Amino acid sequence: MTGNCTGTYRIVIRLISMKPKFVLIGVVMAVLSVGCGVYTFTPRGKSDIKSISVERFDNETAEYGLEDRMTDQIIDALLAEGTLKVLSTEYSDAVLYGTLTRYDRNPFDYDENDQVQTYAITMTFDITLKKAADDTEIWKESIIQKGVYDIASETEEDGQQRAIDLLIEDIINKTTKSW
Repeated sequence: MTGNCTGTYRIVIRLISMKPKFVLIGVVMAVLSVGCGVYTFTPRGKSDIKSISVERFDNETAEYGLEDRMTDQIIDALLAEGTLKVLSTEYSDAVLYGTLTRYDRNPFDYDENDQVQTYAITMTFDITLKKAADDTEIWKESIIQKGVYDIASETEEDGQQRAIDLLIEDIINKTTKSW
């Protein structure tokens, strides 16, 4: 989307030669048009990335099966989001790598009798996005996400899912948006 301020300034000049209330309107329009310029809704630095591949996540923790669940859910979320095509590595512009490096389950909230009410699952991930063509790094980050669950009505898997959902949101934002 582009903005052109030339027309606005011509109008302001014409208004100045008119009645005082029009001068005020002209001044307001001039102030508002100061920000005119070229605008874009395309993420900066990522415009050459049209497709992505997601490598199977690694898991350095004792929590078996989380790596498959995370990988599958990230692929599903990228497909649903629709900004990037999800392809195999040989056909993609970028490749997403991830490792679950730490997993903790700790009490989060207690009741008046000092009994645990909720637990927090805290997961630490090392995530890297690289260009497929030359393996250069686009971004790399250690991401910590927390999922809280109520022990009376939920399971540890519910807390895991909340942390994974936050991870997915972070990955999509960092990969498809950069404003």
